[in-house]
Amino acid sequence: MLLYIHIPFCESKCPYCAFGSVTGKQNLISDYFHSMIVDLRTQITKFNVGHGEIESVFIGGGTPSAVSAEFYEPLFKEFAPFLTSNCEITSEANPNSADLTWLKFMRSLGVNRMSFGAQSFFEDKLKFLGRSHDSRQVYEAVQNAKIAGFKNINVDLIYGTKFDTKKRLLTEAQNIKNLDISHVSAYSLTLEKNTPFYKKTSYQKDSPRLAKFLINELENIGLKQYEISNFGQICRHNLGYWQGKNYLAIGAYAVGFMNNVRFYGSANLSEYIKNPISKQTEFLSKDELQTERIFLGARSMVGIDALDLTPLQLQKAEILRKARNLNLKNGRYQVKNFLLADEISLFIIG
Repeated sequence: MLLYIHIPFCESKCPYCAFGSVTGKQNLISDYFHSMIVDLRTQITKFNVGHGEIESVFIGGGTPSAVSAEFYEPLFKEFAPFLTSNCEITSEANPNSADLTWLKFMRSLGVNRMSFGAQSFFEDKLKFLGRSHDSRQVYEAVQNAKIAGFKNINVDLIYGTKFDTKKRLLTEAQNIKNLDISHVSAYSLTLEKNTPFYKKTSYQKDSPRLAKFLINELENIGLKQYEISNFGQICRHNLGYWQGKNYLAIGAYAVGFMNNVRFYGSANLSEYIKNPISKQTEFLSKDELQTERIFLGARSMVGIDALDLTPLQLQKAEILRKARNLNLKNGRYQVKNFLLADEISLFIIG
């Protein structure tokens, strides 16, 4: 079982971001964390979560480092008894707000994996993406994380913007190498609805050639791709999602998954604070679950279980295997080029 914690507070809103977040609401932080404890206790009771059952925790956002580390301490005390002895605990952070004091405090609470939203090392691209830090601060944040005792560190990159060329992506990869970190997440820019970037196609450079180039360069510096957007030391929390494991989710905007049912927290911060245990539910059918397993498996090292496929789907998978788009190993079909994963999934599902 996994636990996701959503921190919606941000210093500023990036124009490409469609995740649930708010700015200028710092006065609600204390009440929000109290509500999350109520939410957590309710779910632990409802789903009969036992001691030592949660194998990974992920604190995402929003910007978790926009909140003082002291607010996290009571929450950590609540879920600590339910963690496995080797639980992976990740927190996202921004380079400009995760100072050494914050990092040391989070490390003392038990966080053992830090994920920085860098997005680029080019100042023009950072400005375009609305980031509130510069490339120097990325280096400082990673160095401070190491000083604080973090050995498992991720940095996020965004590619597929109008600024990207092979030469610049090579520089991005070289900067990642210079950081000497264990993991990188590289996401292609998407023009999401309800964001300032929506429909601004000139902002995007949707080039499979450039994407493949970046993937190769990240692998060349020793960060092996294990999912369409992830490279290096495997993040156990994300792997759990792709494997279809159950996960609790607390906080506004947070989405959980338990026993084939999806649970949605309120998408309104004030409403969540008032009533944190109110959830919308979505019951997933057998076909819907199978479709999700195929898509998630195709995009990652998890692969597609041959036993999960209908006879017709199995025939299609074999066509792709013979065309060398899939490998078959230990009863699971593995996609050879993750950039084709969605097309392959659609072909199999039919």
